[in-house]
Parts: sequence; C-alpha cells; structure tokens
Amino acid sequence: MEIKNIYNITKRAMGAQLVRLNAIASNLANADNIASNPEDAYKPIKPVFETQYMDIIRKRGISTVDAVTVKQMDIEPIKEYKPGHPLADQEGFIYKAPVNAEEEYVEMLEASRQYQNNVEVISTIKALMMKTANLGK
Repeated sequence: MEIKNIYNITKRAMGAQLVRLNAIASNLANADNIASNPEDAYKPIKPVFETQYMDIIRKRGISTVDAVTVKQMDIEPIKEYKPGHPLADQEGFIYKAPVNAEEEYVEMLEASRQYQNNVEVISTIKALMMKTANLGK
C-alpha cells in the first residue's frame, strides 16, 4: 500500500499502534501463566515496526509506520521452586511467564497516546478543511 495523503499516513500509524495494544493485551492476559517446563512457558510478544516513506518525497521525510510482524521475545521464563504445586516438574520447579506487568502498562499508555495523537491529527485536518471550505462564503 502506498502513502497518498495525510489520512493514509495516520490510518497506517493507528493500525500499527492497534497491533501494539493487542500484543500488550496478550502479554498481560498471560502474565500469570505457569508451565511445568521452560519450553511451554508463555513468552511475551512485541510488534516489529518498519518506517514507510512516500516514494516521491522520501528526501523530505514524509513517512508513516507499519507493524510488519509480531515476534516472540527470547526471554527465559521465571524458574521458581514450588515442590507442592501440581505443575511442578520432577525437581519441584514451576516456570512462570516472564512478563513485567508494570512495563506492559507503560507500553500501553504510550501506545494509547500515540493512537490519540493520530486521532487529533485527523480532527485538526478535518477542522482546517472545513474552515478552508467556508472561506468563500
């Protein structure tokens, strides 16, 4: 998809932030998951963003962002000794998802602010277009 106008730029940026918010929601939903071995433990996911430039004006910096994929983070699960737990392995360990809820909440705030910034851009452009249309009246 190519960049055609300001609406296209904000639409793509909002879509990327929505992917980011969905990844955060998945991480928070699985933050308390426990597994009996490290391979089965939930690993947090993060979107991978890529800058997309408007081809004819690349030198002027008109660009937007796309979330091109969502990757699983390579983080070791939290190993905790709980021999009485039903999911404990033979050595008495359980494996918790390595999700830091506080970091995820900060990410969520930032992503929602970025999304809101794009909403404000669209609102401002719409208001300016209405004022311009009313100049001739």
